[in-house]
Amino acid sequence: MNSDDLTIRRARDSDARAAADVWLRSFGAALPSVRRAHTDDEVRDWFSYVVVPRYETWVAADEAGVVGLLVLDDGELEQLYLDPSWRGRGLGDRFVTLAKERRPEGLELWTFQVNGAAQRFYERHGFVETERTDGLRNEEKEPDVRYVWQPERP
Repeated sequence: MNSDDLTIRRARDSDARAAADVWLRSFGAALPSVRRAHTDDEVRDWFSYVVVPRYETWVAADEAGVVGLLVLDDGELEQLYLDPSWRGRGLGDRFVTLAKERRPEGLELWTFQVNGAAQRFYERHGFVETERTDGLRNEEKEPDVRYVWQPERP
């Protein structure tokens, strides 16, 4: 199955736990050296009570359930996480395209400096690095990097 076979739709309250579980699996696989600031149960509560109800949350699903998520907050791409089995299959590209369609005026995001794969991914999609920090402002205390995407103006 490729990403074209998936349905991308707005998340429902009933998707919160499955989306949190994708986040947990993805974070663990992509960022094994990054200290998680919250327990699994705290992450699940955050998705149930904050992320899905308060932010523009999208999920990608197949017949087995949720396999990816995208979270937007104003002009910020807050979260883009894929089940590890879906990395490299075009789903992230679909989510970035959706994010740009939903925020045609531009987007910003943060990623950890140790996440070279994410940096290459966002740069391939036209995001430009604008800032690096020592990580003291994020919960993980992990050095991070800010990216900005601005649409091309005619």
